[in-house]
Amino acid sequence: MFDQVLDVMRNMKHEKDSEAHQIFRQSAGHAPRGVVALPETVNPEEETVPGIQHPGSTGVIYCSERAIANGFSYTAQHEWANLGQGAPEVGPIPNAPERPKTIEMSLDSLEYAPTTGVKALREAVANLYNVTYRQNKASQYTYENVCIVPGGRAGLSRVAAVIGDVYTSYHIPDYTAYDQVLSAFKRLVPVPTALDPSVRLNRYISFPPNKYRLDIQQTKKDIATQGLAVILASNPRNPTGQVIKGNDLKELVALGREGTTIILDEFYSWYLYPDNDKDIGKSISSAEYIEDVNQDAVIIVDGLTKNWRLPGWRVCWVVGPKNLVTALSQSGSFLDGGANHPLQLAAIPLLDPTHARNERIALQKHFKMKRDHVLARLKDLHLDVDVPPNATFYIWLNLEKLPAPLNNGLTFFEELLKEQTIVIPGIFFDINPSHRRNLFHSPCHHFVRLSFGPPIEDLDKGIDAIARVLKKAKKEGMRAFGHKYGHLLSSNPIWLFTDACLHVVSPSLIYQLQEEY
Repeated sequence: MFDQVLDVMRNMKHEKDSEAHQIFRQSAGHAPRGVVALPETVNPEEETVPGIQHPGSTGVIYCSERAIANGFSYTAQHEWANLGQGAPEVGPIPNAPERPKTIEMSLDSLEYAPTTGVKALREAVANLYNVTYRQNKASQYTYENVCIVPGGRAGLSRVAAVIGDVYTSYHIPDYTAYDQVLSAFKRLVPVPTALDPSVRLNRYISFPPNKYRLDIQQTKKDIATQGLAVILASNPRNPTGQVIKGNDLKELVALGREGTTIILDEFYSWYLYPDNDKDIGKSISSAEYIEDVNQDAVIIVDGLTKNWRLPGWRVCWVVGPKNLVTALSQSGSFLDGGANHPLQLAAIPLLDPTHARNERIALQKHFKMKRDHVLARLKDLHLDVDVPPNATFYIWLNLEKLPAPLNNGLTFFEELLKEQTIVIPGIFFDINPSHRRNLFHSPCHHFVRLSFGPPIEDLDKGIDAIARVLKKAKKEGMRAFGHKYGHLLSSNPIWLFTDACLHVVSPSLIYQLQEEY
């Protein structure tokens, strides 16, 4: 039986066979929905707070928790390579404006700010959009079209709280937090759609190259046949590093004049890597194609987090029609109370159009250099990227060509934790609010997201770790992989299938097998 169990561990075809996948499922909030289970607590033996249900972690949070269980510490994080980081490096980069180091606080700034934000900052946001995207257009943004929010997720939550009972379309893959937003706000009925109609969301799916484009004609059909009222998407797109632009973006925005609300997460709007140097410094936004800022049902979410490289400030904004902003003021009053008052005031000069352009130019040159460096190193390891990113700071890496079990994102992630490196498994970008799908059938199962947001020294450290894992696989074979990931989160039995037989095996036996074999 020992040999049979070990053979199953090497040839996993279902999440129940995989230690990495069982660790994920046993984490609070990640159990499949609609099945009989213990209350979802961190430790099922602890007393459960009545009525509390864990919504599940976003990818970065879960991966950070697993890293901490493997020795990672935020007080010594530079000992690790965090390629799972969903934030850019925050230090100085060549030719960029000086980083803010001090903040003056007037006595008035110690008071609460309005839930819609400080008026002067709202005016600065509106002006930046008008100067950058709406010159010579009759309809212009004013402060009444802007709501300041304490972070992008807070902005999305405010928007979700004011949308009625509707079918909401989202694409796969996309930003991990959409899963929690669509799960928490039950009035948004999630409807998954593929970016390209030739990509089908079934158990056999594997994204072929060039299948990350948005097919507008298919989107229109989905609206007509499925009754979609809201489309939620990131642009530029996390995690694929692609961007909807030109006529595709223009047609998407036009849907906002035809009875569909378009919510666009534009946090990576500066992270573009044009082939022609004359295009360095340009950015992208749906604001360019909006005809009437108060009539077109297009909602933009952005902020200082990514483009200004200030994730710790938590100063962001939602831009849209005036009547949306009044609703967001009301939802903000009970959801988050508003953004930090002194930091809103400190942000105002950063939105000066000239300052913003200088930031964009420096950012694009520096991050393009990092992107090219990481892609070259991956190529040296024979890890070719199917669709190289032309936006964001992410690489969507397909592991299918690696031998099992390294060819699935969760196992690859757990193996890299042993090398003090963090990546994000692709399954977190399979927006799946019901959590019912067998993880091995996920279209994102064979992928990981690598971030080139951190400093280049950290990037090299992470690529070196990947190289060590691949070298170990070549030298020792697959016997060394797929196990020894630390203690499972409970003593629940593990179900293993061998040939036509079903074995119920305790975790202690699994660890005994690992030690003996």
